[in-house]
Amino acid sequence: MTEERFSFTAGAKKTLVILGIVGVVLFVLGTVLSMSGGHGHEAHGEHEETALNAQESASLLASADAQDEGSAHAEEHGEAEAHEAGHGEHHESAYWLKRIYSNLWVNNVYFTGLAIIGLFFVAVQYVAQAGWSVGFLRVSLSLANWIPIAGILMFVSWWLVRYDVFHWTHASLYGPGGDEILQGKAPLWFWPMESGSALPLFYIVRMVLFFALWYMLFVWIKKEIFAEDINGGVDHWRKTRKYSVIFLVIFGFSSSVGAWDWVMSIDPHWFSTLFGWYVFASWWINGLAVIALITVVLKQNGYLSIVNANHLHDIGKFIFGFSIFWTYVWFAQFLLQYYANMPEETVYFLQRLEVGNYTWVFYLNLILNFVLPFLLLMTRDAKRHMSLIKVVCPIIIAGHWFDFYLMITPGVMKLEGGFGFMEIGMLMIFGVAFLFVALTSLAKAPLYPKNHPFLEESLHHHI
Repeated sequence: MTEERFSFTAGAKKTLVILGIVGVVLFVLGTVLSMSGGHGHEAHGEHEETALNAQESASLLASADAQDEGSAHAEEHGEAEAHEAGHGEHHESAYWLKRIYSNLWVNNVYFTGLAIIGLFFVAVQYVAQAGWSVGFLRVSLSLANWIPIAGILMFVSWWLVRYDVFHWTHASLYGPGGDEILQGKAPLWFWPMESGSALPLFYIVRMVLFFALWYMLFVWIKKEIFAEDINGGVDHWRKTRKYSVIFLVIFGFSSSVGAWDWVMSIDPHWFSTLFGWYVFASWWINGLAVIALITVVLKQNGYLSIVNANHLHDIGKFIFGFSIFWTYVWFAQFLLQYYANMPEETVYFLQRLEVGNYTWVFYLNLILNFVLPFLLLMTRDAKRHMSLIKVVCPIIIAGHWFDFYLMITPGVMKLEGGFGFMEIGMLMIFGVAFLFVALTSLAKAPLYPKNHPFLEESLHHHI
């Protein structure tokens, strides 16, 4: 077969640079609006409405706390807030800066997920000995080149945003009269250091270890995959499969703990035993949508000649099926917690469902991530048409960004969250950088592995 290579043209690079500049302009504009007192509520009307929402939300959250037997939780929550009010002012940033930090963390987590799912998809195909996906496996692999960048950004930005994004980092919470709930959880973050230490050693070690393991296995897998192009045979495939098994075992643990550390701990009084699954489901379906979209765009531009409607049908089934899986996990988490009506659990959903700044995102999340994919991809023909895949995938990609926005922003910004130029601009900046890294990597090697033992199966794949 004729070797195919992707050409990352000067025109494509120029387009990305222009989009990046537009993103910077929007981000700066959003920042200026926030600094000037607009509070960035570009999508929510006037400040008076926000104040009303704040009063209503405070009443709702107080009611949730008051329902707890003996008011023990309410007392602890009130003591923690009062204690922090007296001691935490040294760490409180200006509104506009706090909003930047929140957006920075949303995009860190979102694009980290895309990168790690790129490697996860490859590993799953090797462990399952799948042949149908061989033609576009390197599209998925290219996404994983963001892993080292994601690790650096996550580590550096954590030190920058920690006091504004992660409530549990405030040392005043761990002294006499502090927050008893967080004092009980402190070893999860600070061990073996003293609770409230400036260095949450256990937390940082986990972060560094996870990214180091992910990157190490990515390098090993990538090395064997490209060596197969040169040497042929099945030895490299077997080694890749072995490394993929190791990666999947590590990923199964690290992705859940990462979800707890990087997202769930933003609301440290709240917990969900389903949360690791929920974050994985969002990462996974989002990664599938990005892989499918890049594959279709390459196909329409004359690349990936071995990919046909049958391959699109299969990845379309993945997207359709896991959109339902995401909804199942979302509904299970919401149903069990909201209707059990336990204050320490329902407060999370009240903040997102009843506060005007986030209510529209709450419902939009369901429409973009379940209703539209379910309706648009229901039929067999829909999954086989590139034009429809190009419509559905951007919807899902945007939808799961809003999903992470809804997980993170209310916990950081409380009643002051908004959506506008700043959010769009930072998303564009991250998106352009991510695509530049992925496409640069994709252009460095053939688009499909010519010596893969299952290439012939992919060529004749038919459903």
